[in-house]
Amino acid sequence: MTKRNIALVAHDNKKKELMSWAKDNQALFANIGIYATGTTGRLVEQTLNRSVQRLLSGPLGGDQQIGAKIAEGAIDVLIFFWDPLEPQPHDPDIKALLRIAALYNIPVACNKASADYIINSPLLHNDYKPDLPDFSAYTSRQTPIDA
Repeated sequence: MTKRNIALVAHDNKKKELMSWAKDNQALFANIGIYATGTTGRLVEQTLNRSVQRLLSGPLGGDQQIGAKIAEGAIDVLIFFWDPLEPQPHDPDIKALLRIAALYNIPVACNKASADYIINSPLLHNDYKPDLPDFSAYTSRQTPIDA
């Protein structure tokens, strides 16, 4: 079976909830690689007592790094506990991250309930391969300079 990689991201007001969720599901993370942004990564390492691929803090470029890893095919699932009640100064980066996840057809959880569905899915823990998008029509399109 192919090893899966999950990205864990949480806004400040949701970090405690994400850590509690991760601890509750620690056994399910045994064979899953974890990427995380900044402080979230440090907290996950402490909570799960394991190493994490830590990237920059979200507002400092970590959201974009996660997006790049998704585009490269390195991340299979995005768990992003975001705070819908708190405005975020890096909102455009958050929207870009969610756009990339949708574009590359990876599962996204934005709260505990959806994260529970994903982490407990047999699809995550077997050889399921989601359909990969075909961008050939876009990448071979004619542009004004081609004319």
